[in-house]
Amino acid sequence: MAKQKRIVLGMSGGVDSSVCAYLLKKQGYEVIGLFMQNWDQYVNNDILGHIENEDKQCNVFKDFSDVQAVAKTLGIKVYKVDFIKEYWDNVFQYLIKEYKDGRTPNPDVLCNKYIKFDAFIKYAKEQFDCDLIAMGHYANTKVIKDTKYLTLSKDENKDQTYFLCWLNQDQLNKTIFPLGDLTKDEVRQIAKKQKLITHDKKESTGICFIGERKFKEFLKNYIKPKAGNVLDIVTKKNVGKHEGVMYYTIGQNKNLNLGGNKTKYYVCGKDVKKNILYVVDEVHKNKYLSSATCELEQVNWINGTQPKKNSVYLRFRHRQELVKGTFNIENNKVTLTYKPTIGVTPGQFAVIYQSKICLGGGIVKTIK
Repeated sequence: MAKQKRIVLGMSGGVDSSVCAYLLKKQGYEVIGLFMQNWDQYVNNDILGHIENEDKQCNVFKDFSDVQAVAKTLGIKVYKVDFIKEYWDNVFQYLIKEYKDGRTPNPDVLCNKYIKFDAFIKYAKEQFDCDLIAMGHYANTKVIKDTKYLTLSKDENKDQTYFLCWLNQDQLNKTIFPLGDLTKDEVRQIAKKQKLITHDKKESTGICFIGERKFKEFLKNYIKPKAGNVLDIVTKKNVGKHEGVMYYTIGQNKNLNLGGNKTKYYVCGKDVKKNILYVVDEVHKNKYLSSATCELEQVNWINGTQPKKNSVYLRFRHRQELVKGTFNIENNKVTLTYKPTIGVTPGQFAVIYQSKICLGGGIVKTIK
């Protein structure tokens, strides 16, 4: 008989990874669950910005308890690992630096690259001598001529390939995604049928492994407030005060404390050196928030080489509809041209697709 393949599954305490465990065991794998704790609010000075609603918090003790309950139901072993330092060094410090520079980062992409598909893989291999690892992402893979490609999941509304754009071929070859051919509704139905405790558990929201926070207050734990003026970019008039340009994101239209004005305002620019926050009214929103070209930096091609055809589809935010565009590479500089799109901003990830294949992505450096 062939040796049973051992697989280490990242289990979070949610319904997705719970169903992954069931599916993998059903497929004949020896399944080991591994729960990651990547954030400690006491060690990391996470004091301000908490939300009282328990459903919106990452409760490590409750989540691990749910993982243990699911493991008991399915008859699999489960362990816990701490990547708090790795998360701080490789993900969180990057996030804080980007906000200090006035940019809009996406920590989930780095969390996948450096924690879930790097530190996790190394630990799983060293401690359990596993053949593969598995994660509960809504994503698919496809092998073409001995090359493994990352592709869209069946549930395109839940698809998470955007967050996986910085993976490489080696990481993909060590990973399977059991939920790639399922919708979220189907996942919940399976969990309910198997009487898994997580079948109706609400999804975690907010920052990867940290949870939802009152964002401005949360950032104050790590970036000191610095009050300044809010200027209407069209009229150049001072329309209010801000607490620090790094607390606001391009396109933001809530919690600006500009209630005394007759128009609704959107954040459209930040001058970190002069400490000025620029806003634009509804009438001029498209002119100041729309772009059709951007330059990327730190571009990653998942399969190691750039595609031959330059006609692509782009996504600048998770769940955003794919935007038709092209890319051009000259002197190692990658430039994207696309249908005018609102809210593309430096620091965001631009993820590149052809057909259903996710080719990779990079960080938006500048926009036009």
